[in-house]
Amino acid sequence: MSTTATPSADSQLRLFARFLREEGLPVTAQRAAVAETLFSSEGHWSVEDLENALRERGEKLGKATIYRTLDLLVKSRLVEELDFGEGFKRYEHRLTRRMGHAHLVCQACGKVEEFQIDEMPAIEARIAREAGFRPTRTRLQIRGLCSTCREKGVTLPQQGLLCPIEVA
Repeated sequence: MSTTATPSADSQLRLFARFLREEGLPVTAQRAAVAETLFSSEGHWSVEDLENALRERGEKLGKATIYRTLDLLVKSRLVEELDFGEGFKRYEHRLTRRMGHAHLVCQACGKVEEFQIDEMPAIEARIAREAGFRPTRTRLQIRGLCSTCREKGVTLPQQGLLCPIEVA
């Protein structure tokens, strides 16, 4: 695991403000509030999560403002958009993300848990080198049932064929 210090929320906000100025866009209090909320904690934020957290802080922002700000944060490359197959996107800030981290996604309750694979950067580099491939993004998701759902007896419906069809 890297021993590099995690950038503070303030330093990430300054980077976002610089990006906005370079794009010719104003640095508004609303944009700063969304960015600060996202940068101030770990996790995989939905628009709904951000809206609730902002409301708890006394901020009254509409979903359209949150969506537009998230689009700018993704464009700035400070935030990554994630799709865990829930029917909506989630967002995580990239500067505090550890190299080689991946996600376990429960298909029953939607819980997303991060785990670390320290060897992932080396594996990715080896595979890319052997294939003559230059990766631009790597994302590993393992989908299934979390321990809580399994303990409750939750099962996932079978999809597709239950037995292989032999073709001669």
